[in-house]
Amino acid sequence: MSTVHSADGTAIAFDAWGGGQPLIMVDGATSYRAVSQLNAEVGKLLGDQFRVYAYDRRGRGESGDTAPYAVQREVEDLAALIEEAGGTALVCGYSSGAILALDAAAAGLPITRLALFEPSFVVDGGRPPLPADYVARLDASTASGRPGDAVELFLTAAIGMPAEAVAGMRQSPFWPALESVAHTIAYDGRIVGTTMSGAPLPADRWAAVSMPTLVMYGRGTEPWLISAARALTDLLPAASLRAVDGEQHNVAAEVLAPVLREFGA
Repeated sequence: MSTVHSADGTAIAFDAWGGGQPLIMVDGATSYRAVSQLNAEVGKLLGDQFRVYAYDRRGRGESGDTAPYAVQREVEDLAALIEEAGGTALVCGYSSGAILALDAAAAGLPITRLALFEPSFVVDGGRPPLPADYVARLDASTASGRPGDAVELFLTAAIGMPAEAVAGMRQSPFWPALESVAHTIAYDGRIVGTTMSGAPLPADRWAAVSMPTLVMYGRGTEPWLISAARALTDLLPAASLRAVDGEQHNVAAEVLAPVLREFGA
């Protein structure tokens, strides 16, 4: 493990594999290095072409967290990693991490190319929108010492799982790991903003994103995520759309790695 320090002094933990051009992986909500091996597996598969960076987003795993939170702090975290990597990078983001990567690109970070897997937008009536008070309820749950309630709200309102399924998950061995990062779910809620409201994507939020962008979705994923990927591709001037093998908002390293290899060539 290595660390960089963000603009506000927060330590951001990361691992890196291989050599070549920098490729930085940006996780979605609740994911971090200790609980997901996807980024490490991609790094090992692509180490001959890329130097692949996987990091714990602030508040998760071995990274620090400095109050008060703002989305700009996470943009600065990514900027610190890009600087560590040599000054420019290809960035690959998943789910809400894809939205963070878009915001970073729009803010002018030196991102050469963007690869985005299933950005978690709701742009039509394909599923219920997030509740308008979603972030406030998340914050209230964690502030009152009920991290499990925040996780449950995320799983039901954002992911769309049935409440009865989540009730069973509370007894599972991985539930404590989810509770440990429950406070950061509201961070992703702020990044997502109104983009899960069922309305069209904002035309101006990523107007400055002009670098080549690959938007991916899994062939077996939820239809609303396919609609989201198509909507973003239509919005960005240099974006292309690609279906890959994957389902339930997941993709395997052996599927993702060759697509990134081709895109970064």
